[in-house]
Amino acid sequence: MSFRCDSGGASGDTSVDSTIGDNISSTADHVTGRLSNQTEMKIDCTVCDKKYSPSGSVQVHLHTHSEEKPFACTVCNKKFSLKSNLRVHLRTHTREKPFECTVCHKKFSTSSYLHVHVRTHTGEKPFECTVCNKKFSASSSLRVHLRTHTGEKPFECTVCNKTFSCSSHLHEHLRSHTGEKNFECTVCNKEFSSSSSLRVHLRTHTGEKPFECTVCNKAFSRSSHLHVHLRTHTGEKPFECTVCNKKYSQSGSLQAHLRTHTEEKPFECTVCNKAFSRSDSLQAHLRTHTGEKPFECTVCNKAFSRNDSLQAHLRTHTGEKPFECTVCNKTFSSSSYLHVHLRSHTGEKPFGCTVCNKAFSCSSHLHVHLRSHTGEKP
Repeated sequence: MSFRCDSGGASGDTSVDSTIGDNISSTADHVTGRLSNQTEMKIDCTVCDKKYSPSGSVQVHLHTHSEEKPFACTVCNKKFSLKSNLRVHLRTHTREKPFECTVCHKKFSTSSYLHVHVRTHTGEKPFECTVCNKKFSASSSLRVHLRTHTGEKPFECTVCNKTFSCSSHLHEHLRSHTGEKNFECTVCNKEFSSSSSLRVHLRTHTGEKPFECTVCNKAFSRSSHLHVHLRTHTGEKPFECTVCNKKYSQSGSLQAHLRTHTEEKPFECTVCNKAFSRSDSLQAHLRTHTGEKPFECTVCNKAFSRNDSLQAHLRTHTGEKPFECTVCNKTFSSSSYLHVHLRSHTGEKPFGCTVCNKAFSCSSHLHVHLRSHTGEKP
């Protein structure tokens, strides 16, 4: 049995089949084009203008702007706005580190940590500070650095209210309250509250000083010590007292100076209860009880309990007197001698005898005078 097309086309005519094929092809192209346009189309987040494809689900992203945190850790109950963030967090409990560096084979819990680490091999530092042009390999390092310019310290200790510029410093500080020290030196078994403190300590055994000054080639075991040292060449003093406008090259020196205005003395000797405004002053004082003198002169082997005392002593060998009186231009080998001398111009006598109220310009003169009351003979 055979059939004939009613359209009147001759037997074997393919024009109708061709037309149908063209229509199907055209429709397919149209559908494909529409799907392609959908793939390329992006949806803007109404909060931050970040773009998402429909398959990317902007609704999931919106959780990051709301306070909603529907994904809770079953171990510690910490909550997250995104399921992916919860998955990454869970690795802190499982210790899983699936991302490995192909250069040194160090492993990381997130791909972003690996990307940052790889820059330690390439030397790439794509994040630049707009204030001082210092460059960083990670955006988080730049954010922390910017706080050195703004003074912002958003991380606060719930125990003593001390604030910090980065969370890692706060976590390390919290161990000073708990006494937790998880990191032990394999050489002397001394324990530390942070791995970074242990790494720095190990250099006291190895003698390693990897941070070298490009001006005078002096080397340091810590990068922070090098940064402070560089200011001796630049004369930079970025830390200013808000009371008297005196400037310092180190934040610690400024904090110690501020106590001269507040008269705060938070560092107390556990032996005699004498209090000090600086921790290094307390450490030096403790040696008066222990008799320890760790600073030795390389010329005559005389030993001292304080490094500044050694430096002043060394000038007796060199004859150097770098401290000059602005009134009479007399020079001295130590700043303390200059301070005492200045009282000869001001008439200041801050050391008073508690027996007869006679006053002296320096403490040593008072000690000698007190013997006149006690009968003590040195």
